[in-house]
Amino acid sequence: MGFKTGDFPPVDPETFLRKPLFERTKALALHWVQFGFGSPKMIPATYVVKLLFLYVLAGVAIATATSGVGPFWDVAAWWHEPVVYQKLVLWTVLLEAVGVAGSWGPIAGKFKPMTGGILFWARPGTIRLRPWKRVPFTKGDRRSGFDVLLYLAFLASLLTAIVLPGVPDAALSAALAGNTSGLVRPALLIAPIVLYVLNGLRDKTIFLAARGEQYLPALVFFAFLPFVNMIIAAKLLICVVWIGAGVSKFGKHFTNVVPPMVSNSPCVPFKWLKRAHYRDFPNDIRPSKLASFMAHVGGTTVEIITPLVLLFSANHWVTLAGVVLMVVFHLFITSTFPLAVPLEWNILFGYLAIFLFLGFPASAGYGVGDLTPGWLGVVIAAALLFFPVLGNLRPDLVSFLPSMRQYAGNWASALWAFAPGAEAKLNTLPHRPAKNQVDQLRAMGYPAEIAEITMQQTIAWRSMHSQGRGLFSVLAKTLPDLETRTVREAEFGCNSILGFNFGDGHLHGLDFVTAVQKRVGFAPGEWIVVWVESQAIHSKVQHYQVIDAALGVVERGHWTVADAVHEQPWLPNGPIPLTVTWTASQAKTSSVPA
Repeated sequence: MGFKTGDFPPVDPETFLRKPLFERTKALALHWVQFGFGSPKMIPATYVVKLLFLYVLAGVAIATATSGVGPFWDVAAWWHEPVVYQKLVLWTVLLEAVGVAGSWGPIAGKFKPMTGGILFWARPGTIRLRPWKRVPFTKGDRRSGFDVLLYLAFLASLLTAIVLPGVPDAALSAALAGNTSGLVRPALLIAPIVLYVLNGLRDKTIFLAARGEQYLPALVFFAFLPFVNMIIAAKLLICVVWIGAGVSKFGKHFTNVVPPMVSNSPCVPFKWLKRAHYRDFPNDIRPSKLASFMAHVGGTTVEIITPLVLLFSANHWVTLAGVVLMVVFHLFITSTFPLAVPLEWNILFGYLAIFLFLGFPASAGYGVGDLTPGWLGVVIAAALLFFPVLGNLRPDLVSFLPSMRQYAGNWASALWAFAPGAEAKLNTLPHRPAKNQVDQLRAMGYPAEIAEITMQQTIAWRSMHSQGRGLFSVLAKTLPDLETRTVREAEFGCNSILGFNFGDGHLHGLDFVTAVQKRVGFAPGEWIVVWVESQAIHSKVQHYQVIDAALGVVERGHWTVADAVHEQPWLPNGPIPLTVTWTASQAKTSSVPA
């Protein structure tokens, strides 16, 4: 891999594209094992520059300059200042909401333009997806001028809270007698909180992009809790995020996430180390024992045990060890450049671990038992746990982000299958500021065959995860003309239409397909979507749907997760067993009177 040249799959483009789908999938999956996406080093370098200058340096410079805590380069003067902590959280929310943090750039499938977010959400006429149909005044799927005003007002309210200086706070002064920088004025946080909610009720995409499941509670704590309670509540929040993510890794999915993630890391230069995460490359690329160790010792155990230690430890050295472990954990995730590229989120969480647990340790009066009144801790914990618990029991009701299933591998997912030439119809979507990814690559000078193979690498990546084997099985069973079709990874495709995706299949489910169909008008059979819901924590199966854009849902069923995990990505033994529970043809037949 060079700085400007990537590791493209060693295939002849013209003959390769004429090979059967699963033969191509195998070749690209085996290539992924050693090279990942094969991006030139220039791509991760671009992300590092953005992370260091736009996020870290600009964020710290603005936070410190507007808070009177000394120059940004004097880290010792500001790292433990509460107002800087508050402003860095707000700065992160702002960048996420604009669309220049997570799910940005080429790794997330944004080639030209590289930014989604504001280009879509500040434009009337683009698609919006309401989370609940029963909420009044949210009907429709078209972004109006009112939606744009709500969104821009949200950005303005965040920026206002960031740039205005802190104000004195009695509770802060009582806890930190020498503090002169104060806190963000609580009144300035009311507008961001309200606009967070209003934007989210009108369009769940914006709420999820701004990571409302994590940052909205933090803003509520900033606005309404006295200082000591605010710090302890923030500790509970970050521990729920960590532990929820750890619990979500139980089961069979997560082990399949680690190998392709490590394979894609530009910070793992040794091919032998990447191959070591697979059982017997190139014959068997299911996860190895090393991958299982990395997943459930380096991942699950760390995310559950360490936060509990940090939450209750009164020993400085134990706390320090826990903080170091969590910082290393987040730096490791950052180094792998996962496809949703949540780099800013990981850097912030590393800083939060230092600020909350070393800056304000439990031994100094910031333990869970120091919340006043005591019952407040139960209320906060119950509120923070509500959506993670519900989302794991009923994943159909809650996005995987509020369910705290980051990186779990247990994702609602989909593949799209287009009849010849039908994919181009998506480029006729009105008001859409981006074209299909394959066309974005062509506009950058990629030959048509190279652009096509580049996009097919994403479906090979999906095949390396548990739900990918199930989705490909449904495609193979459902479409006798599969070899004539163009298959796309739905997460990437959705990104180019909504301006954001973070691996959440709820953003490209039936409501999304219906909204696109209303604007484009595919004929029956032209656009087939195979879509699967996350696995409930108490279930052994995943439930899928087959959606014809023109006809709606035409089939429902499920597969056993163990069957999907057991297979190779390219399904050498054929489709995994599927249980069909409903078909549109059966429903139509049963409705005809005898």
